[in-house]
Amino acid sequence: MPMLTDEARAKVNLSLRVNGRRTDGYHDLESVVAFADCADRLTLTPGPDLELKMSGPLAQACGETSDNLVLKAARLLAERVPGMKAGSFTLDKVLPVAAGIGGGSADAAAALRLLAKLNGLALDDPRIVEVAQLTGADVPVCVNSRGCIMTGVGEALQSLGLPKMPCVMVNPGVPVATRDVFNALGLRNGELLVGVTDVLLRDRWPDDKASLEEWVEALAANSNDLEAPAMRVQPVIGEVIAALNATNGAWLARMSGSGATCFAIYENTAEAGRAAEQIRRDHPGWWVHAGTLS
Repeated sequence: MPMLTDEARAKVNLSLRVNGRRTDGYHDLESVVAFADCADRLTLTPGPDLELKMSGPLAQACGETSDNLVLKAARLLAERVPGMKAGSFTLDKVLPVAAGIGGGSADAAAALRLLAKLNGLALDDPRIVEVAQLTGADVPVCVNSRGCIMTGVGEALQSLGLPKMPCVMVNPGVPVATRDVFNALGLRNGELLVGVTDVLLRDRWPDDKASLEEWVEALAANSNDLEAPAMRVQPVIGEVIAALNATNGAWLARMSGSGATCFAIYENTAEAGRAAEQIRRDHPGWWVHAGTLS
């Protein structure tokens, strides 16, 4: 059978609210999620053996191949689909690792899409849905890779019609472990940060016809609750946000996920491109991408 290919687009948390920590230790979140036009590339060559080969500029940062979420997702799906066809995956890794943009989760989601195509499964097949949730909290939202509101521990998704958002994404080259950031947040099991009234009166997000300006205004009225604890873990995150805010035309600068990747939204792609060039000049060791979110 011919080789299959898919793109694992970077996930960006435009906002992230921590509503509390459940008694089971998981954190209850609400996040507006968009996807960028930068991506890892995953190919699947059908065959008898399930394996993963790595390539690309950031392949070495991924650690042991046996621990990769691509293989975890494939193995979990094979346990649920009798006689599942699989093969050899090759991952071209260009997205930073442990960076708050769901790179590993997007890779796993791409693997599920490829395996679904190879085996004639729908993406809403209960087995695909279950495996996505078991593989990682960000995997379900990455399976569809479309703008949405993500709630709970990542399992509840509500689609959103986001406009194209010209952006610059920056990672300073330091990995940030999500566990360390949540530890810095310091919530106890069962501790809530919002009450019933807060949930009932929470902001309604703009509708599908809203402009970029309306979305930026709505996002600016919210925040990423993990930004402050992430800065305590890696203070360089503050430097990244300051560098983005110092560029001409930056409407909103914020950290994505648990960091350390940060982003800024601009009025147009030309301004975003000039901002990216400035940051590359000033910080040649940082990973910088100019593009769009949607």
